[in-house]
Amino acid sequence: MITGIKRIRVRRAAAVVITTGAVLATGALTAAPAQALTKPTIAAKGGYVMNNGTAKTLYTKAADTRRSTGSTTKIMTAKVVLSQPNVNLDAKVTIQKAYSDYIVDNNWASNAKLIVGDKVTVRQLLYGLMLPSGCDAAYALADKFGSGSTRAARVKSFIGKMNKQAKDLGLTNTHFDSFDGIGKGANYSTPRDLTKIASSAMKNSTFRTIVKTKKYTAKTTTKSGGTRTMAPWENTNSLLGTYSGAIGVKTGSGPEAKYCLVFAATRNGKTVIGTVLASTSATQRTTDAKKLMDYGFKK
Repeated sequence: MITGIKRIRVRRAAAVVITTGAVLATGALTAAPAQALTKPTIAAKGGYVMNNGTAKTLYTKAADTRRSTGSTTKIMTAKVVLSQPNVNLDAKVTIQKAYSDYIVDNNWASNAKLIVGDKVTVRQLLYGLMLPSGCDAAYALADKFGSGSTRAARVKSFIGKMNKQAKDLGLTNTHFDSFDGIGKGANYSTPRDLTKIASSAMKNSTFRTIVKTKKYTAKTTTKSGGTRTMAPWENTNSLLGTYSGAIGVKTGSGPEAKYCLVFAATRNGKTVIGTVLASTSATQRTTDAKKLMDYGFKK
């Protein structure tokens, strides 16, 4: 026999069961919506990130505003060299006094400390270009791969090749007037354009190997035919070894450019690639890049 109190309890339990069943049936109990991804704030005046596999834009900040690019220019320098037909990376280039004079004339610009008279391979020059950001290495490569009967003509020709490559990529906000970023006021690009240049360059296996290398020691041939072991060249990109999955690409700086960084990283089969221009310090450009890559991997 069920008492009055028991009847009330049974009715209540039944009501709970019926109500719960109704809620489940109508789908009213759903998971809470995922928290919206907050767009990061960076100190750099310009920034851009894309998915390197799909070319999908993941982040923009003044992405199409033209700015000075500093030594990130050297990405295109390397790209032009590596795109030459049947390029011989083991071909030797004799270091000229003009290259070292150029460093002095430009207030001791970043350099690979190449020795006049030494014979250095094209491959070694590319490492000297991209790791310590050697303007002397850039000059040597422009002299080697430009066309003309004089050094000035060859350099002009090489810069012309840089601009042609930019045009071939469909870039309308990029122009080079130097082989290393030390321009005459007409060396500019944008975060979006630089990212596209780097993405194209990263298709080359030699380029990929170089830009993810933290340290490289070159053995050059001296005037007398001996071997010189250069002081190790260390990569100026501090993302390597400090950011999981980092694979490149290039730093840049200068009075007008401030602090720049073109960066890339791969995690779980996804590669994000991007650029920050005109950040406030070398440390801050790295912080900016890390924020943007973290954001890119979550998108």
